[in-house]
Amino acid sequence: MDMLLDNATEEHAGKVPAVTLGFWIMKILATTLGETGGDAVTMSMNLGYLVGTAIFAVIFVAAVSAQMAARRFHPLLYWTVIVATTTVGTTFADSVDRSLGIGYLGGSSLLAGLLVASLAAWYRSMGTVSIASIDNKAAETFYWITILFSQTLGTALGDWMADSTGLGYGGGAIVFAAALAIVAATYLWTRVSHTVLFWIAFVLTRPLGATVGDFLDKPLDHGGLALSRYAASVALAAAIVALIFMLPQRAGKHA
Repeated sequence: MDMLLDNATEEHAGKVPAVTLGFWIMKILATTLGETGGDAVTMSMNLGYLVGTAIFAVIFVAAVSAQMAARRFHPLLYWTVIVATTTVGTTFADSVDRSLGIGYLGGSSLLAGLLVASLAAWYRSMGTVSIASIDNKAAETFYWITILFSQTLGTALGDWMADSTGLGYGGGAIVFAAALAIVAATYLWTRVSHTVLFWIAFVLTRPLGATVGDFLDKPLDHGGLALSRYAASVALAAAIVALIFMLPQRAGKHA
């Protein structure tokens, strides 16, 4: 994501935030909210996965349309879209895994294929998948499609790690946290592409949030804390809004 700019090149503010430690903290909170919020609608309200997916898909389309119509970076709007991708990703992944009967591994494989296809199409069209290149509608469209697939894949991965491997929600969260630590170390001490590491970290934060969210609201006999999905969702949303105003929120730069 680093760009080498000569003195004749002017930098312009983009419509997506600069990638900082605060960005990753808010991303994990948003993905956790996506899990508790999605489960609140599909399970606590008993609306089911298809109805829940339809509801959150409408919210996502409205939010991302407003984001793409905006002429500059609006932190509250941006994070609203991120939360919308996590909620619709939660309900859609659960629908694919369970309603279609292909299981967590099958759902993860299908969604991983969609994510790779999205990144490949973006790279073929634009020549890069760096967020520093998001300076036109086409790149922004690819960006949000890729994020939506990554959020959905992360839900399926989190469920697979927690349930199919027998690690449980706490164990799954530890595994994904350790994987993120490895990515951070690779970023600091190697020359691996920062763009590649960004997308790996972006995917991994979703199953981390999913397993933490499940740990908070799943029943005690399923390895959770049995907290209210509504209360957990409200608390997470309040934390995100507070951080939006407390942490420096600035747009990333592009040439």
